[in-house]
Amino acid sequence: MNPHTAPTALTTRRTAPRYALVLALALALLGLTLAQSGTARAAGHPGTAAATRIMPLGDSITGSPGCWRALLWRDLMDAGHTDIDFVGTQAPQGCGFPHDGEHEGHGGFLATGIAEQNLLPGWLAATTPDVVLMHLGTNDVWSARTTPAVLDAYTTLIGQMRDANPHMRILVAQIIPMDPANCAACGERVTDLNAAIPGWAAGLTTTNSPITVVDQWTGFSTAADTTDGVHPNDAGTRKIADRWYPAVVDTLTGAV
Repeated sequence: MNPHTAPTALTTRRTAPRYALVLALALALLGLTLAQSGTARAAGHPGTAAATRIMPLGDSITGSPGCWRALLWRDLMDAGHTDIDFVGTQAPQGCGFPHDGEHEGHGGFLATGIAEQNLLPGWLAATTPDVVLMHLGTNDVWSARTTPAVLDAYTTLIGQMRDANPHMRILVAQIIPMDPANCAACGERVTDLNAAIPGWAAGLTTTNSPITVVDQWTGFSTAADTTDGVHPNDAGTRKIADRWYPAVVDTLTGAV
C-alpha cells in the first residue's frame, strides 16, 4: 500500500474504538486525580504551593493529645481558611473528629532543652513551616529554669526559625497558668515569665519575620480548665484554641 494513501473507511472503523478506549481511560484517570485532590483539600492538605504551612510547637499541652490544635484547624476551615497545612514530625492523635493533626508537640520537653540539644533545625528542615505557634516553657518553669534562661532559649529558637525561613511568622504564647501539687512556686514563675515575654518579643520582632504575642494566661483557670493544675481539660482546650484563632487569622490575612 502507498504510505501516502488515505485510510479506508474500514481502517477508520477498526481504529476508532481504540481511540475511544484510550480517551475513556484518560478521562477516568483525570477524574480519579481530581477526586484525590478534593479529598486532600477536605483533609486539610491542599497539596498546593499556596498552602500556608503551620507548625504547632510545644510540649505535652501541644502534643498529648493537644486537641486545641484540632479545634483550631476546624474553626479555621469553617471560616473559609482552607489553604492551610498543619505540619510537624509528630503524628496526629485522636480528638474525636478528622483533622489535620501533624504537630511538633513533645511531652516533657523544655524550651531550654530543645535549644541546648539543637533539636529544632531538624524539625524545621523536615516540615518547612511558614508559621510557628509556640507554647513552650511549662516544663522549664516546673524544672525551676529562670526566666532569663527561658528567654535565651526562645531567642535561640527564633534565630533557628529565621535561618530556616527568613520570612517566618511566629506566634509566641504567654503560657497557661500552672498549679501542680508538687510545685508551689510554679504559679509565680509562670507569672514572671509571661510578664517578660512582650518586652522580649518587641526587641526581636522584624518586618520580615514578625513575632506576635498571644495571651493564653488571662482568664484561664487551673481549677476549672485543667485536669491536674497543668494539662487542659475540654474547657481549657477550647479556651486555648479560641485564643490562638484571631492571631492565626490575622497572620493568614496579612494583618500582621
